[in-house]
Amino acid sequence: MPSPLARPFFLYATSLVLLAGCANELIDVRPGSQNIPLLAANQVAQCQFQGNTTVSVLAQVGFVSRSVEAINGDLLQLARNAALDAGGNALVPGDRPELGKQTFGVYHCPLP
Repeated sequence: MPSPLARPFFLYATSLVLLAGCANELIDVRPGSQNIPLLAANQVAQCQFQGNTTVSVLAQVGFVSRSVEAINGDLLQLARNAALDAGGNALVPGDRPELGKQTFGVYHCPLP
């Protein structure tokens, strides 16, 4: 006979897996954010520095680890959204003190 805790644990575990898989779907893709490129530091010499933004996302949901690709994608999208708020149109990746957290430089560059 199954343990009385087996069913609640199964439901909990299934919920965590679903949440981990859908976590990146919760990041808002703001209009115009997809046009903000990720540049190298040597590509922003003609740009005006707007400031830094530090963004973070969950690297793990419960005991389920998210993929590095999903985490990086979410970090970049959050940084793009923040760049819009700061009047920027380009990003330069900066420090990554831990998985799920990163700082980006926000720049406003002349349009080509």
